[in-house]
Amino acid sequence: QVQLVESGGGLVQAGGSLRLSCLASGSIFKLNVMGWYRQAPGKERELVAIIGRVGSTNYADSVKGRFTISRDNAENTVYLQMNSLKPEDTAVYYCNLHIGVSGDNYWGQGTQVTVSS
Repeated sequence: QVQLVESGGGLVQAGGSLRLSCLASGSIFKLNVMGWYRQAPGKERELVAIIGRVGSTNYADSVKGRFTISRDNAENTVYLQMNSLKPEDTAVYYCNLHIGVSGDNYWGQGTQVTVSS
């Protein structure tokens, strides 16, 4: 049906940058919202950033000014540019696809981001 595959995670020192990518495939409707969520050890999954079909965005307060979400609709991809990374950004980052016409949600397998002090 719908599959989301994340990539780009890794180990980086504080202050560094990473760019996450998510490729979506399957039965994807045009009216959708894509986003990034993260889950740190012992914590619940939280919203990082979302982007609508026409480019509207929303960010968690903790990442505003540091992270940028973008999408390439033609390629069914969503990106998360992460700059000025902090140790507290360490988490597994998950790509999400929300299809507005159905209300369905789909998740990727996650990619690990580790920021050292």
